[in-house]
Formats: sequence, structure tokens, C-alpha cells
Amino acid sequence: MSAVNLVMARESLPADGPSVFLAGPTPDKCAPVPSWRPEAVRALAAQWTGNQQLTVLSPESRNGERADRYETQVDWETAARAAAGAILFWIPRDLRNLPGMTTNVEFGLDVATGRAVLGCPPDCPNPERNRYLIYVACRLGVSVSTTLADTAAAALALVAAKCPR
Repeated sequence: MSAVNLVMARESLPADGPSVFLAGPTPDKCAPVPSWRPEAVRALAAQWTGNQQLTVLSPESRNGERADRYETQVDWETAARAAAGAILFWIPRDLRNLPGMTTNVEFGLDVATGRAVLGCPPDCPNPERNRYLIYVACRLGVSVSTTLADTAAAALALVAAKCPR
């Protein structure tokens, strides 16, 4: 059995078990840049030590297939974030290619749930645009990291605390 089960946009959500949602800016077809999510999945898989399979929930579409309607995508993402044991926010802010405007709203909705962790790389193109999110996270006691590996570790710590071995 693989340590990680990757569930992508609009695929069936698992009924239970440990899970992490990958929140953050998604590359747009109009300005294609590499996605950060495959690296996040690898970091989670490398660090996961639980007895159960970890489900990683990604809002990106398998094989690039877009949702039939915008609302379909938004509804799936909302349900997936609500179902996740942890919500890993990774925000490599780039106002040109990865602006993350929707991510700002999602972070505001999820920051006080006790399931969010925040990662903001200081060497991203626009780190100053993450300052407010970092401030809010710190005020609410949410873990803030500067590397994807550390952000993954923080998310897994939340998941492990909820899933007894």
C-alpha cells in the first residue's frame, strides 16, 4: 500500500482517515508555471509515519481537465477543505504568475479552524504580499514556515495529533 493516496479536484473524497488539503495558488493555463503541489505531495509522503494511508487532497485537475462549471470546482474545494485533517497553505506569492487572490479568502475562512498551517517562502517574487497573512497566523497561533518541507511537517503534526496510532 502506498503511503499517500492523491485525490485530485472533483474526485470522491474519502469518508475518513488522515488527510491534508493543499491550499495555495494554482497555475493558470494563461500563464503556465510549474505547480508546487507535486513537491508538496513528495514532502508529505517522505515524512508521513502514520499507520494509515495519508490522503492528500489537491484542487488541481487530473490530466488538466477543467470543471464543467466554476461552481463545481469551488464546491469541491470547499468540501475538501472542510473534510481535511489539516490544510496546508503554501503561498509562493508572485503577482504575475501565482497571485493567490482566492487563497487569501480561503486562508481567512480557515485560519481559525485549528487545521491550518502557513508556508511563505521569503525568496518568492512578492514576499511582502504575504506579510498580513503571516501576521494573522502568528496572532492566532497558527504554524508559519518558510520551506515547503517544514510546512508539510507542521501539517502532518496536526494530522498525527488527530489520528492516534
